[in-house]
Amino acid sequence: MTDARLQHGRASLALSFFVQGVTFALLVTRIPAIQDRYGISDGLLPVFLAAVPILAGVGSVVTEKVVARVRPGVVLRWAQPVVLLALLGVGAGSALWEAALALGVFGLAVGALDASMNMMGVSLQRAYGRSIMLGFHAAYSLGGIAGASMAWAGAHWDLSLLVSYLPAVVVLLPVAFIGSRWYVDGASVEKGLGEAQGKGAASVSFKLLMPLCLVMSFAYIGDSTVSNWSAKYLQDVLGSSEQLSTVPYNVYMVTTLLGRAVGDLGVRRFGAVAVVRFGSVLAAAGFGVVAVAGGAWVGMLGFTLLGLGLCVIVPQTFAAAGRMFPGASDTAIARLNVFNYVGFLVGSPLVGALGDAWSYRGAMLVPMVLVLATLVYARSFGAEPARYGGGHERPHTVDVG
Repeated sequence: MTDARLQHGRASLALSFFVQGVTFALLVTRIPAIQDRYGISDGLLPVFLAAVPILAGVGSVVTEKVVARVRPGVVLRWAQPVVLLALLGVGAGSALWEAALALGVFGLAVGALDASMNMMGVSLQRAYGRSIMLGFHAAYSLGGIAGASMAWAGAHWDLSLLVSYLPAVVVLLPVAFIGSRWYVDGASVEKGLGEAQGKGAASVSFKLLMPLCLVMSFAYIGDSTVSNWSAKYLQDVLGSSEQLSTVPYNVYMVTTLLGRAVGDLGVRRFGAVAVVRFGSVLAAAGFGVVAVAGGAWVGMLGFTLLGLGLCVIVPQTFAAAGRMFPGASDTAIARLNVFNYVGFLVGSPLVGALGDAWSYRGAMLVPMVLVLATLVYARSFGAEPARYGGGHERPHTVDVG
């Protein structure tokens, strides 16, 4: 495989991460409008919101089985258009059953998309022989900022969901589909890895993978705390204005982008273990600052630290699973990806319940402790490849500029 083809594959995969960032942000930032459009009651809304990550977990599990027969690039090529069309379906429907169907399809497809994207990212990183995984997630963060901005414009101009979603889908769907022509499976540069994937799939040890699964859950508990509670916290606890309360999440997204943009350099210079440890401490400090903040601006400083700290953990968790099981990385990543949705499902209700029963300041200490617990499992990020049949499967690497 030529260096140019790898570079094209890297660019096309980054584009897919960007498109998914836009798509997901357009959905989650317009949840109030979706609720109003379909007349979803406050009691029923949590059921709809929980169904998406649950079905995404199912989609990730199914993808583990599918990639035993076809490459992850094939799954991604078709899952991304389905996600975009499902988003359009959410905006186009009017009956409750239509919302349920569109969100159900969105959830299943997004699970397949997330799993296959990260499978490809890990295999490309292995082919490059150096850290590039954070760059893909930086593209996702950039897409999230773009999608949130588009959603803000739609809400500001009181546009319908269909009018808000249609331009994005019309532009991004053909771009993503055409870009998929240049997908590259980095594993194809490794002689004989195709057989190793098939033989190694059953050899993924859940005991070895469990520390990374816990870290993934902890990271998404932290992330969902910011996305779901930062505005309410700033306004109700720290006494900010309604307008100012919308700022923390935007700040969090921007710092996430900045941290991921330079994170690969840190991994190459200091190693994954050191970067994850530093990110965990920084994120925990951010939660601590938020918990004790006396005013809105100090609270925003805490959310800034959170973005810079949390942003490195998830991409490096996927990368660590690929290193741990190089002969069965697709299987390991599909299983690990399920815990993305576990953290998302647990985080928001946990903080809300603690906030109502105790205090929202105290509730912020729970994700702080969980993120700090990542330090206990940090050594897993530098683990040697797991043993297969008496020998180590070691990745072949290609030096690409």
